[in-house]
Amino acid sequence: MTPFERIVTEHGPVVLRVCRAVVGPDDAEDAWSETFLAALRSYPRLDPGANVQAWLVTIAHRKAIDITRARARRPVSVEHVPERPAVDGLPREPDPVWAALRELPDKQRQAVAYHHVAGLPYREIAELVGGSTEAARRAAADGIARLRATIGTEEGKL
Repeated sequence: MTPFERIVTEHGPVVLRVCRAVVGPDDAEDAWSETFLAALRSYPRLDPGANVQAWLVTIAHRKAIDITRARARRPVSVEHVPERPAVDGLPREPDPVWAALRELPDKQRQAVAYHHVAGLPYREIAELVGGSTEAARRAAADGIARLRATIGTEEGKL
């Protein structure tokens, strides 16, 4: 097994969870694939002492931005018009966690995904999304509080 294959095997599941949290389940696999294609291209230049997981999450963050921008430009077709139109123009998902996560402001959603899913420290999250370490910590805390209020902890999901 090549060193890059080991990286994919070891960090692939975390990157996929981050992609799901940031762009949603429909585009997560595309974001994951794009992340590892970009990582493969830049792997030869990776510093041997680099934090590989943080490097991959940084790439996934950029790919998520690309997918979000592309999604905003393409039309969405649906078979039936929903009774209550969605705010973002997309049909609602049945899973309340994903729906609640999608409703978070961008910085909160990203901070929750990068810290609670990928395990990145707040300092690295601040570098990814911009702002201070404290702002990243606050965004993650506010995002989790909002998710708990929306979904409720009695469901055992948060």
